[in-house]
Amino acid sequence: MVAAARALDALGFMPGKSGNVSCRTPGGFLVTPSGLPYAEMEPGDLVEVAPDGAVLGGKRRPSSEWRLHAAVYAARPEAAAVVHTHSPMATALSCAREGIPPFHYMIALAGGNDVRCAPYATFGTEALAANCVSALDGRRAALLANHGVVAFGATLAAARALAEEVENLARQCLALRAAGLAPVLLTAAEMEEVAAGFADYIKPA
Repeated sequence: MVAAARALDALGFMPGKSGNVSCRTPGGFLVTPSGLPYAEMEPGDLVEVAPDGAVLGGKRRPSSEWRLHAAVYAARPEAAAVVHTHSPMATALSCAREGIPPFHYMIALAGGNDVRCAPYATFGTEALAANCVSALDGRRAALLANHGVVAFGATLAAARALAEEVENLARQCLALRAAGLAPVLLTAAEMEEVAAGFADYIKPA
């Protein structure tokens, strides 16, 4: 988890100690701590949190977004890891309160025909967690309005890779707009064909 958080930070996805990473445990989940620069983080700084927010282990305060992680784990039993980033391009798109449409077939990696943008709610709140879970219905990634990105997976590597792909897609989407080009969206039938093809070599996360 520390290595994953540091790698995402190095990519510019977690500026100013923002963002957080978690992994499910038998009693709840292990999450990155609040307010600690990722370059200084060590495994002993991680905090184990119960679904109700009780601290089960660790010497630091858990991330202020622990409710978001808890809500994803409660709603999605297949989720083993959650990555929340403030990656620049996807966050910029979220500030327009827009999701990512099916302009590229790799959208299907997120589990559906688009990447939705959840309605805005204050960081760290139950409202934000609920909005995130709703936006993730049938999906493995979502944007959070005026905030950032959430992605989950069957492994931490899968969750991290999906968060990185969402940023890549957001960059491409914004590049099209900057060039004055309107993306040609794939149809539902075309996206279904992509999803069927992905099923041959990608296990659902």
